[in-house]
Amino acid sequence: MKNRNVSQKLFLSYLVVILISLTSVGYFSYKASSRQLDQLVDKQLTQVVGSAVHHTDLYLKAYERLMVSLLNSNDIKRFIDLPEGETGYPYYELRKLIKEVSIDPLFIRSPEISDIFLLSFNGNAMYMYNGITAESFTKEQIKQQLAFYQANTTTTGSLNVLNYSIIPGQEHAMLTLVRRIRGLSSTEPKGILSIELRAAELSELWKGIDLESDGYFFIADGQGNYVYHPDANRLGEAMPESIQHQVLEAGNDAFTAKMDGKSRVFMSRKSNYGNWRLVVSLSVDDLRKPADTIRTTTMIVGGFTLVLALWLAIRFGKTITDPIRRLKSAMRETEKGNWAILPVPNHRDEIVELISRYNLMVSRLAELVDEVYQAELRDQASSIERQKAELQSLQLQINPHFLYNTLETIVCYAVIKDSKEITEIVKALAYMLRYSVQTHLEEITVANELKHVLHYLVVMKHRIGREFDIDVAIDPSYLLHNMVRLTLQPLVENTFQHAFPDGLEDYHYIRIHAGEDDAMFWISIEDNGAGIQEDRLQELRERLRENRLAEHENESDREIGGIGIINVHRRIQMVFGEQYGLKIQSQINQGTKLIMMMPKK
Repeated sequence: MKNRNVSQKLFLSYLVVILISLTSVGYFSYKASSRQLDQLVDKQLTQVVGSAVHHTDLYLKAYERLMVSLLNSNDIKRFIDLPEGETGYPYYELRKLIKEVSIDPLFIRSPEISDIFLLSFNGNAMYMYNGITAESFTKEQIKQQLAFYQANTTTTGSLNVLNYSIIPGQEHAMLTLVRRIRGLSSTEPKGILSIELRAAELSELWKGIDLESDGYFFIADGQGNYVYHPDANRLGEAMPESIQHQVLEAGNDAFTAKMDGKSRVFMSRKSNYGNWRLVVSLSVDDLRKPADTIRTTTMIVGGFTLVLALWLAIRFGKTITDPIRRLKSAMRETEKGNWAILPVPNHRDEIVELISRYNLMVSRLAELVDEVYQAELRDQASSIERQKAELQSLQLQINPHFLYNTLETIVCYAVIKDSKEITEIVKALAYMLRYSVQTHLEEITVANELKHVLHYLVVMKHRIGREFDIDVAIDPSYLLHNMVRLTLQPLVENTFQHAFPDGLEDYHYIRIHAGEDDAMFWISIEDNGAGIQEDRLQELRERLRENRLAEHENESDREIGGIGIINVHRRIQMVFGEQYGLKIQSQINQGTKLIMMMPKK
């Protein structure tokens, strides 16, 4: 966002804040609502299954009590003790007593009972039907029935509930309550007592369970077959393998599984009778519908709120950015020199205060600029005159000692002998004087300055009494580069005077070098002489930083050549600018390096 304008930053900031707020509220409210709905559904399923189990157990318990009343009948116990193959008087007498005393009253009180029968382990059987006409069974059929019920009952005499019937064609329409019973002669079970109920009567208990359009309730036995199902055609069928194991092994928690191509939630509870599993099944889509409705509503309301909030943010942002844009445009005009005054709105806030301050600033700046302009006009003429005077003063001061010493040398030669050396030195001096008085030129080429130094060396040869060559290591491409007139020779003379206080030796050298560095063109004068003391060097550098002309000579100036160095430094600055001038590098007994810094071409 660093390179965006204020309006974009405001808009993006509002957008981020609004999105974070709406997303957070929507997400957490949706999660909380979903969690509450899941808990509510789980509680509802638990209540439905628990209620179904409770009512089913109560229903079956009533029949368990009814069977207990039959177990207390001595007639039934005597029938169980009848010897194998008994078909005489005792059989028919007991049958009549049992039917009239025990069975018929039960049929009257409980019309939903289809039939009641007794099977003894001795092979005797007694069948009594409640309004049903049924065929009798052969001995072989009785043995098969006895074997079946022995296999599906326990030796403890507990009640078992089976989805089975002895009546042909009614296997899945009946519920059989069966248990083992004992006779009078033994404490061990000796027979089977069974009551068959019409399953349709029991189904009435579960028809009132309302589980929405796609939900239903069913009961499965321990083998995974349907005991009850809303679709009567599925009674007796096995549950789909995808859910059978989970239904039979389920604990108290609901589970999700695929059935008939749909994701469904199942909750299973085990009945206390018959090893039954009572199961509630609901579609996941139906369960998630309230949460989806909340999510959709949240998204619609959130989207509307986002649009409204962004519209308000844009309107609010414009009240800030529009005055800033006008202020920015006015500042651009001010940069061009057009002093723009902005109209001040009627209301008062920080932006209006800023505009008022800007108008005040522009007014004062206009006055100050006008005053500075008038003062600049007045000072311009006098400034030009001062610069001319300074240049002339520098030219007069540049090296008076050199001229005095040279004239003294000429006088000495003239007195001693009449020699061609006098002609040579006078010609060199004449050139130097003519070069020095060219006051109308301040910038000259490097070649001209080197020529001036060459004539100076001619004079110096006669002054020191020996030849001395300066090493000029300047690339020819720099010879036409501009530099300030009368700056190179004073620095060379300074080197002769102060770098070799004990006289010139063969190992001494003076080297002139030039080059370019970044935006600078530089020329250096380097020697291997005595160097400058550290305190004197710091003093000289400080005077160079002060940018003042060397108007007065003192002892330290004479020792380190301060006048010539400072005046050359100031002349370079007056011609090229304050960022240019001289730099000094020096070490005791290792030499000194003077560097003139000037602009590139």
